[in-house]
Formats: sequence, C-alpha cells, structure tokens
Amino acid sequence: MDVYEAIRMRRSVRAYDPSRQIPPQVMERLRRALWAAPSACNLQPWHFIIVTDPQLRKQLARVAHDQMFMADAPVIIVACGYPDQAYQHMGGHGNSVEIDVAIALDHLTLAAVAEGLGTCWIGAFDEEKAKKLLEVPAKVRIIAMTPVGYPATPDLIHPLEESRRKPISEVFSTNRYGQR
Repeated sequence: MDVYEAIRMRRSVRAYDPSRQIPPQVMERLRRALWAAPSACNLQPWHFIIVTDPQLRKQLARVAHDQMFMADAPVIIVACGYPDQAYQHMGGHGNSVEIDVAIALDHLTLAAVAEGLGTCWIGAFDEEKAKKLLEVPAKVRIIAMTPVGYPATPDLIHPLEESRRKPISEVFSTNRYGQR
C-alpha cells in the first residue's frame, strides 16, 4: 500500500479483535515508523510506552473516560513528550512538543493502516491518573494515546467518504488567507 492509499483508508477504529495479536515483525515496523518521524530541529522530544499488559490496558481505558474499546486492542501506544527538550520558539512563541509527538503518531497511524491494523487517536483522558498508572515522571507530558490492533470486522477500515469532508474551497487559499 502506498502512502496515498494509507491516507485514504485511515479511520478511527473503535472495535478491535481481542483474539488477534500483532506479530513481532509488524510491531518492529511500527516502532520504526515512530522512530523515523521528523521533529522541530530534529530534537525528538518524545518517548513512547508500548502497553501490552491486558490489565494495564483496561486501567488506561478507564482513565480515558471509560473508552473500554481501547482495552480490546493488543497494544496501546502512549505518546509522551518532553516539553523542556522541544523547540521553544515554534511560531515565535510556543513549544513544539505537541506538534512533534502528533507528527510521530501520524506516522504510526499510517504505517498501521499499511499493515491492516486500526488505530484511534485518544485525547480524552485524565493525564495525571495515566501518568501515575504508567509511572511517568512529572516533567514528562502524555500528549495522546492510541490503541493498535486488528479491526473486529474488516469493514471498519474503508475509503475516505468525501461527502463527509469540508469542500476544498473552504480549506485552501492561494497566496493570502481567503484568496481563492
């Protein structure tokens, strides 16, 4: 599958086949996708926790506002960022940590689609409870999480429904904001 096909096929999957494990060679390719992601100034201000323990996955799902479907995936990736190690002048005023980690997770989600796997960005969670559960140091942020696994049914991954997207004319400008 090429990258354009992966982009077209990627969806948020909220039902996983709990009986299917991810083969080690596939997990290694997913780790490499995260590892290869670009970041501002190549600072790589991140750390990824690969959660495979079933009880820990259930506890994470609970602290993610009871999104229990997460626990059915054989893996939950917890994407952590080091704000102090990130580029400090993003846009002249901000920190790049959230963008850097998001880019890496996007690499992961596209690689997962290419492997026949589903993912779902999880941004709704109690960060302090998740940090305590995973023994994440205070200075480290949990930016997002995603379950990774085989969809419960193959029809959960399907091509982009263009009718559900904003019209292109509303999304792009040329040369100046609002210029068509």
